[in-house]
Amino acid sequence: MAAAERATFYKESPLSGPDPKFITFDMYGTLTDFAIVPAAREVIKDVAPPETLDIFLHRFSCYQLDEAMGDWRPYDEVIARSFERACNSTGVEFRPSDPAKIFAAIPEWGPHPDVPEPLAKLAGHFPLVIVSNAANGHADQNAGKLGAPFHAVYTAEMAQAYKPRLRAFEFMYEQLGCRPEETMHVSSSPRYDLQSATDLGVRDTVYLNRGNEPSAPFYHAYEVTSLAGVVEILGI
Repeated sequence: MAAAERATFYKESPLSGPDPKFITFDMYGTLTDFAIVPAAREVIKDVAPPETLDIFLHRFSCYQLDEAMGDWRPYDEVIARSFERACNSTGVEFRPSDPAKIFAAIPEWGPHPDVPEPLAKLAGHFPLVIVSNAANGHADQNAGKLGAPFHAVYTAEMAQAYKPRLRAFEFMYEQLGCRPEETMHVSSSPRYDLQSATDLGVRDTVYLNRGNEPSAPFYHAYEVTSLAGVVEILGI
């Protein structure tokens, strides 16, 4: 592993306790190359002035988090409401067809290049689980492109709650019949995933830093820049 890809350990490593019963993953952004910002840029570029475009995209991302914090609603509505709010706050024309195009494209998005090989290696040693804000109709399609078998794929639609709400994680642990501390959770988002996982008692949290959010060491035990770093942490 190249030096730039080596894991940063915020606790004793390798794992000081028992191996996890399950390795749980966020999917969109962590495993799947979640191209929602490029997709939004493409659909809005003909009505958003260049000086407004980056502001719009940032607010679109922020409003998605805000919408996720409320009561569950279908994921296409979360995207549409976030998109409309970003339009309203930046003075960009809102066209309902724009967020609909983004939502329709999601199941076509595949893995980050660093994902398939180490994910398959992990699957040979541990049951792998996804907990995602995906819609039911998209989740299996995206997961099927990742190159490894999963023990289970859980969605916000199943839990009736989006991450970072704790209920999304609690639903997963209930279905798996395990305690949070018996799992390792891997995510590229401290904001959506790692704070919630830490609050619920997951000790072996891994931040897969893809450059989208700042590091938050209090909320992750390890930090890696490639999924191969998780293989290193587990000593496989």
